[in-house]
Amino acid sequence: MRAPPWLDSGTLGRDLVLACASLAGGLVLHALGWQPQVRPDANVPSALFLPPLVAVCVAVGLRRVAPRASLAVGTGALVVDTALGSSLGTVLVYTQVLYDACVYGPPRLWRWLLRITVALSLLGVVVGVLGYGQWRGAALGVLVVLAGLLPVLTGISVRQYRDQAAAERARAEQTARLVELDRRQAVSAERARMARELHDVVANHLSAVAIHATAVLSVPGLDRGQVESALRVIRESSVQGLAEMRQMIEVLREPGTSADPATPEVVTARLAEADGLVDRARAAGLAVRVRTDGTPGALPVGVDLAAYRIVQESLTNALKHGTGEAELTIAYRPAEVVLTVENPVRWSGAGLPGAGAGLIGMRERATLLAGRFTAGPHDGRWQVRAALPTGEGG
Repeated sequence: MRAPPWLDSGTLGRDLVLACASLAGGLVLHALGWQPQVRPDANVPSALFLPPLVAVCVAVGLRRVAPRASLAVGTGALVVDTALGSSLGTVLVYTQVLYDACVYGPPRLWRWLLRITVALSLLGVVVGVLGYGQWRGAALGVLVVLAGLLPVLTGISVRQYRDQAAAERARAEQTARLVELDRRQAVSAERARMARELHDVVANHLSAVAIHATAVLSVPGLDRGQVESALRVIRESSVQGLAEMRQMIEVLREPGTSADPATPEVVTARLAEADGLVDRARAAGLAVRVRTDGTPGALPVGVDLAAYRIVQESLTNALKHGTGEAELTIAYRPAEVVLTVENPVRWSGAGLPGAGAGLIGMRERATLLAGRFTAGPHDGRWQVRAALPTGEGG
């Protein structure tokens, strides 16, 4: 059967029970006549030993509430008891007071108690030897060690183990907080990655749709063939955008899917398929010149996806903000692949609006791969340049 809550460890009820048990034990010793021990021939009424016994038991009850007061009350009771002749019960209960002062008191208190009890032990040896005139008097110092120094050393050991356990718990809690923080940062990073992917998947195709729809609505005198051509491009961009977005959603729904940014599009989004991006950009009205340096080769999955998306976003920006032409250069080097897209820009601010997320996404892709990315005016044109390491060639 479980004990009442007020008797749980660390409660005042537990301390009061210990104080009462100490008093009961002292009364039993008193009834058996185990006092005085130091001066058995002193003419002291035995009833006078009871107040110091009660006082030292009260000190036990105060051990957690007021450690300093507990030590002061217990020490005062021991001094009175010793002056009367010293009773065994009071001395034994006082050892508990010393132990509690070291365990529950401030660090400064147990340091002073250690110094004092060591000094009293040495003093007891000296006084005993000088008082009895022989080495047998050193037993007085042994009594001080047993009743004073030993409880202090025991309390200090328990205090150190308790503090060490508290430090271990604090470290464990700090580790748990760091793990939770890392988890939240990982979730935030994954959300940002998903937002970037959705932006790249949807925004590029919707830009082509918007450009062709604007052309159909704003250019007068279009014949049926031109209208049908624009509608075919609109339909192709819409269908492809929906297909890519559906593929992402299906992969994200699968349990145990890897969080690798390249996972949703390992099959469809590769730099080798940049020709499809160029064809769609040309169909949308952007004159793209393509130049390839070096020998194309297999790229790491993450680099392949990032390169594809950077080319896609750069051509979309050229289509939205440029003057109708762009130049794409793909350079395969021993340790990296370098992508460069240049196009004239309508500096007046005309063109489809943008939120600037495209440039941020491209920069983040390059940074995650330890690559380099720049975007800005260059020789009167707008240039996007990304160098992505391939991990080859040293």
